[in-house]
Amino acid sequence: MDLRISSSTAPLSGAGLARRAATQQAEGNEVGFSSALKGALQSVSAAQNHSSALQREVQMENPSVSLEETMVAIQKAQVGFQATLNVRNRMVQAYTDIMNMQV
Repeated sequence: MDLRISSSTAPLSGAGLARRAATQQAEGNEVGFSSALKGALQSVSAAQNHSSALQREVQMENPSVSLEETMVAIQKAQVGFQATLNVRNRMVQAYTDIMNMQV
């Protein structure tokens, strides 16, 4: 059973954002953690808004919007949200660990 993803699928927009942030930092433009996090959150929010709009169009039986495109957009939004949630949980855990350290 071959589980490889074909190269024709586009990566999540957040992954490209992280690569761009790393490239900009290497070029000399200062990109901090907060701006990278803000960009990633905006990307996830945009994906959720896009999937919601497609859902609405499918429910209104718009013939120009396919169900497959809508389902892919929904899955991308869910994956982005889950990744964001995991990052937030790890950041909270790291903060808790640091605050519990004895100095």
